Amino acid sequence: MHRTVYEIFQASVAAAPDNAFLCVPAGRDYAPEGLELTYAQVARQVEEIAGAYRAAGYGAGHRVALLLENRPDHFIHFLALNALGISQVPVNPDFRPEELRYLLDHSGADLIVCRESRVDLGREASAIAKDRPPVVIAESWPSRLPDARTACKHADEGTRAEAALLYTSGTTARPKACILTNEHFMLFAQWYIDFGLEPESCFKLKPGEERLLNPLPVYHVAAGCLCPMTMLMTRGCLIMPGRFSAQRWWQEVISTRATIVHYIGLVPAALLNQPVVPEERMHHVKWGLGAGIEPSLHAEFEKRFGFPNIEVWGMTEIGRFTADDREPRKIGQRAIGKPMRDFEMKIVGEMDEEVPAGMPGQLLVRSAGTNPRRGFFAGYLNDPEATEEAWRGGWFHTGDVVRKGDDGMVYFVDRKKNIIRRSGENIAAGEVEAVLQADAGVAYAAAIAAPDETRQEEVFACIVVQPGVVADAALARRLFDLCLDKLAYYKAPGWILFLESLPLTQTQKVQKGKIFPAGHDPRSSPGVFDFRQLKRHKR
Repeated sequence: MHRTVYEIFQASVAAAPDNAFLCVPAGRDYAPEGLELTYAQVARQVEEIAGAYRAAGYGAGHRVALLLENRPDHFIHFLALNALGISQVPVNPDFRPEELRYLLDHSGADLIVCRESRVDLGREASAIAKDRPPVVIAESWPSRLPDARTACKHADEGTRAEAALLYTSGTTARPKACILTNEHFMLFAQWYIDFGLEPESCFKLKPGEERLLNPLPVYHVAAGCLCPMTMLMTRGCLIMPGRFSAQRWWQEVISTRATIVHYIGLVPAALLNQPVVPEERMHHVKWGLGAGIEPSLHAEFEKRFGFPNIEVWGMTEIGRFTADDREPRKIGQRAIGKPMRDFEMKIVGEMDEEVPAGMPGQLLVRSAGTNPRRGFFAGYLNDPEATEEAWRGGWFHTGDVVRKGDDGMVYFVDRKKNIIRRSGENIAAGEVEAVLQADAGVAYAAAIAAPDETRQEEVFACIVVQPGVVADAALARRLFDLCLDKLAYYKAPGWILFLESLPLTQTQKVQKGKIFPAGHDPRSSPGVFDFRQLKRHKR
């Protein structure tokens, strides 16, 4: 039985050395003609890099921050680290130095490996980090790495060993770090593969034949865990197009011979907005898998492009997903599937009491049997209280609101409290509010989600200024620029509105649900400042 991700990789190399494993479409600056690496080619690079880590004293218990973007290097380094029992900490390349500093301090990362284009970010963050971890550039890999400053911290624990730390936005101002073990990685992929054992499922993965294209970032669990592991375990190929481009999508799908695509809600909407071209029906895609497609676009997408988009639900913490994968599917209804196999679901009210069918409530999940946490994350790093709070009563509390139909189908209703979902990114409102609140001119700040036709949701900041401060366009721009300087670009407010007051509780907490009347679109409020066009990704 395989105990680690690396052992599974070794088995696939032995079984299918000439199968393609990692693919990059043509047109990238680092691969203008495209790139395809076989399992054997990747194995040689993995062994060389693992040897460098080993020679410098890195091993079980260490963590390495990977600032390598959505490129093959990320997974090559991950496999090398996993071979030695080292945990990877994938980094969002859009972070600002302070955000990365927090991740380095919180994770205790021993080393930063980055692209040359991100070295300034890595060095600036390291300079203000507590332990100042050294920075190494992947493209100019040194003959010897900086020596590990601490000894290996524990013996290899196999399936229970930490394979990765993934930071996920919760309801607090700082992201929480989910500890993902080898077991989490392996069972997550096996969950996907096992759909093929169910005759009625749309998901039928053919070993050695699938080519999965995922444009999402590797610091997300789907692209960083589920997709690579599923391809590893089935000896398939992972296609890494980098950032999603609607204009290039069909050309890349066809040229890379993709058989499966993964998406977020932004992708179908953007593709439907493109002019009709012959290439959009020349593909070999069997299904799309994702979440958040606009219900009114679901049927239109499938009719136009000729393959099903299967809506699923999942979280970094749970290592599984539910899916509306059986015909007839509930197209356009936000259906996310039913409890299945050993995965149990319960919908509860405020006191964790079960609610009847049709009534919305919080979704609780667990594994059946004596170990309800089997396959889930190992906990939140350095936060046992938050871990146990999430697991109170023996069920994991997702914070997501769903409802159950009379036939047992579960339908997604709403996102977690205080989470803004923009183009697939989970943005913690508290993190944005903390930056705004730090300005001397701000008395109260509340970040909420406003609807956005392209990006699903956008950050909308409601601000009350201090007495004597002029709430004008200049102040709005200053606050926007402050957020843009301190946070990843997508977290900055797309909209800013100054208000005379905000509804507060007796403990001076903002009651966000009472800021606007029910059904009111905050974007239509008089005096709103629109900064969406200034939110740009910095390369």
